[in-house]
Amino acid sequence: MNNNNYLEDFITRSTYHSNAIEGSTLTYAETYAILFNDNSFKISGREPREIYEAINHKKAMNVLFEKLKSDDLELNEEFIKKINETINQDIRDTKGYRKVSVMIKGSDDIPPKPEQLNNLMMYFVYNYNHNETKDIFEKIAGFHIEFEHIHPFEDGNGRTGRLLINFELLKNNIPPIVIPKEERTKYFELLRSKDITALASWLKELSDKEKERIELFNSSNS
Repeated sequence: MNNNNYLEDFITRSTYHSNAIEGSTLTYAETYAILFNDNSFKISGREPREIYEAINHKKAMNVLFEKLKSDDLELNEEFIKKINETINQDIRDTKGYRKVSVMIKGSDDIPPKPEQLNNLMMYFVYNYNHNETKDIFEKIAGFHIEFEHIHPFEDGNGRTGRLLINFELLKNNIPPIVIPKEERTKYFELLRSKDITALASWLKELSDKEKERIELFNSSNS
């Protein structure tokens, strides 16, 4: 992740696809212009929310990168809340876990009640940190499926969860992933099925593709 050209590419793709999965209509070019102040590209007719979503996703990625530089790499609730708070900045004035019941779009899964969240999240994070599953992709897949089921926040659970996948991958020196918006249906089906093995296999496939992309950027700079 030391290649600045790759980093810019990764931040743009990650932001564009993650937000598009949630319904953003920004184009890739618009996303890049917003994130990297490309004033030569004019953006008009877009909802302010979509622009904030792009800006906030980049800010949340920077929160992630800063934690990766720290001595404390263990996943904790404070970090999870910080990621979500950053994602919702200037969009939704909510901090911490949700205080209302929610439904998961396109799913029959019913998330836990708000009063259950403090205990659930405490045990969820503890169990993940003490999970001795040797296959890191299976460990992360199980984590992501459970996180999206709990749906601890009012908004931004998907974006938060996908950033946490990349935090755990990068923490373990594994290339990150970008889930393409074109594979949104497959992604949601894997979450609905709660098939850890299938999701783990797909995450590894996406990470392997990203490794090839990183190598391409590195070779073009050498």
